[in-house]
Amino acid sequence: MSIGSDIRDKAGQADRAFTPRTFSSAAIPYLLSTTDALVIVLASLSGGIIYQWSFGTPIPDLLAHCAVGLLASFIHILRMSGSGYYDFPDCAKPRVEITEILVCWFTTGLLLAFFAFLLKVGVEYSRGAFILFYFMAPVGLLAVRKVTKVAVASALARGGIGRRDLVLVGDYDEIAALERPDLLAFFGATDVKHFALSREENPDARQAADTGLFDMVANFIRLHNCKELLVVLPWSDTARIEFIRDQIKSLPIAARLLPDMRVRSLTNYASSARQRVLAIEIQRAPLSPAERLVKRGMDLAVALPALILLLPVFVLTAVAIRLDSQGPIIFRQHRKGFNGQQFVMLKFRTMKVMEDGAQVVQAMREDPRVTSMGRLLRAASIDELPQLINVLKGDMSLVGPRPHALAHDDYFETVVGDYAFRHHVKPGITGWAQCNGARGATPSVEDIAKRVTLDLWYINNWSLWLDIQILIKTLFEVVRKRNAY
Repeated sequence: MSIGSDIRDKAGQADRAFTPRTFSSAAIPYLLSTTDALVIVLASLSGGIIYQWSFGTPIPDLLAHCAVGLLASFIHILRMSGSGYYDFPDCAKPRVEITEILVCWFTTGLLLAFFAFLLKVGVEYSRGAFILFYFMAPVGLLAVRKVTKVAVASALARGGIGRRDLVLVGDYDEIAALERPDLLAFFGATDVKHFALSREENPDARQAADTGLFDMVANFIRLHNCKELLVVLPWSDTARIEFIRDQIKSLPIAARLLPDMRVRSLTNYASSARQRVLAIEIQRAPLSPAERLVKRGMDLAVALPALILLLPVFVLTAVAIRLDSQGPIIFRQHRKGFNGQQFVMLKFRTMKVMEDGAQVVQAMREDPRVTSMGRLLRAASIDELPQLINVLKGDMSLVGPRPHALAHDDYFETVVGDYAFRHHVKPGITGWAQCNGARGATPSVEDIAKRVTLDLWYINNWSLWLDIQILIKTLFEVVRKRNAY
C-alpha cells in the first residue's frame, strides 16, 4: 500500500503501527561499522598468515596482527563515522563511495606506519605482512560495502526496514505527495511513523484537532524515545509552522522542516534518493547520547559519595525537624523533569504546609509558614540535600535548570515563550541561574524570564567543565546566602 492511499484511509490519525518483522534502521550503522571492523581484522590476520606461508616459515603469533587490525578498524571507523558514512540515508543510497573509502583507508595506513615508527614496534611486525594487509583491506571494504548496499536495498523493497527513532508530521496533501525516492532520501526507509494534521476548514476546529494530534505525537515520541521529528508543510503556511514549533518546545528532540512539494519540483527531486537533502532546522537537538552519558557519570561519581559522607547531617536534620514541629520529615512535591515527565522531588520539610496541587504559594521573606528550623535549613540550603537521592534515581542531575512546582510550571509556560526548552535536559539541584544570583522566589515575569535566559544559555553551552565550575560557584553562593529564605 502506498503512503498516499494509506493516509487517505486514516487521515489525521496515527496511521500505521510497525510490524514485529520490521527491523529498525537505528541498528544499521552499528551493524555496518562492526562488519567493517571484522573485515579489517581478518585482512590483518590473513596478511600475516599468507606472507609467512608463502615463504614457508612458521605462522607467527597472531596477537600482534589482531591488535594492528583492531587499531586500524578503530581509526577507520571513527573517521568514516564523522562524515555520516554509516548513517541513514547515506548507507541506503546505491552509489558505493569508492573515493571516500580508498582515501580514508590509505591515510589510515599512513597513520599506522607513523604510530609503528613512533612506538618502535615495527621489528615485531613484518613489513611484508603489513603491505599485504594494506592492499587487501580496501578490497574487502569495497566488496562489503557493495554487498550491504544490495542487502539494504532488498530489505527496503520488502519493507523490512523501518525507522522507530523518527517521526513525520505534516500536511495531509504534503505527506500524500511524498514518493518512494523522497522517503528513501529523507528517512532511508519507506516505513516511517507519520501523523497527518487536520483538514478542517474552520480555524478553531482545526487548531483543536491539531492540538489533540500533538498529544498523540508527544506520547509516541516519549514511548519510543525518538531522536528526530521531521515536518512537511507548505513553506508559505508560516502560522502552522509556528504552531508546531510551540507544540514541540517541551520535547527534547531535533526538528527539521523538509522541502514542500513546490520546492521539490523546482529542484527536480525525482532523483532525490541520490543526493543530499536540504532541510531547515527549526529546533536543535538536546545533548547527544555521549554527552548525557558523561553527565550521568559525573552525577553518580559525585552524588553517591556525597550521600554517604553527609549521612550524619541527614540524621541530625531529621531529628531536628521532628523535634521542631509536627509533620513528616521529608517534603514531597511533583515536578517536571527531562522531556516534561513528572517525578517526585524530595526536600527536608521546612514549612508547616505541604502544598502540591493546583495552588502552590511561593516562599517569601519572613514567610510565616516557614518553621524555626526551616529557616536555618533554607539559609544553609540543607533542605535541598535529599535531592541527591533524585540524582541517583536519574530524575535529576547535579547541575541543570531548577524544577518548579507543576502549578508554577504551567503558568510560566504561558508567560515566557521559551520556558519549555528547559525540559531538554534534566533539572538540577543547582544551576547556572542559581550561581548567578537568580534563586528564590520569582514574583514577576521579568524574574522568571531572566532565570529562563540563564537556563537556556546553560543548555546551549553545556560542557563537563561548565558543570564543575557551577558546582564550585554554588559552594560560594551557599556561604553568601543570597536570596535564601
